[in-house]
Amino acid sequence: MNSLINVDKIKFNHKLWTSEWHNKHALHNQSVSTFWTHVELNHSHNFSLWHEEDIARRDDVPLARIREAKRTIDTHNQARNNAMELIDDYILCWLHENSIFSNNMSLHSETPGMIIDRLSILSLKYYHMNEQVLRSDVSSEHIDSCSSRLVVISEQQSDLHKCLKYLLAELTSGEKGFKIYRQFKMYNDPTLNPQLYENSN
Repeated sequence: MNSLINVDKIKFNHKLWTSEWHNKHALHNQSVSTFWTHVELNHSHNFSLWHEEDIARRDDVPLARIREAKRTIDTHNQARNNAMELIDDYILCWLHENSIFSNNMSLHSETPGMIIDRLSILSLKYYHMNEQVLRSDVSSEHIDSCSSRLVVISEQQSDLHKCLKYLLAELTSGEKGFKIYRQFKMYNDPTLNPQLYENSN
């Protein structure tokens, strides 16, 4: 698994994609379904979520734009979770193809896709907190505060990378397993959300 999933490459790509997208670069080739296209897709939705969340908190834009931001956030959040599941599907498929599952393994409650999603968010936090450190229009106290937070975020990234490496090692050894607990988000489904189906006529 470690040859299949290079955890250091995940960190590198999160940082690279974040920088590229802030410079208006497009997603890479998504026509072929691979582990890395799923990771990039997940990160792209977190990237879009981050910026729409910023807009949703403004008081100087029309309410229609805030409503649009809220709907966009909902759409990206669903897609982000879908991409997480695709990551986990890919890993589970690999494990089954290599006959690694056994009946005696203990289940890990957090899936690799969930951890990769958390790493994606931490990468965005680091990028934007670093932007604050580089500002020239703020006080030294603001810069010092953000610099301290950067240290914490970096430590969190390091810890979580180690956790993912350990989990992947345990998965490939057959010591641990995981299941994908499907979202079944009812509020997004017009046939399951009573606020939608009861008021559709």
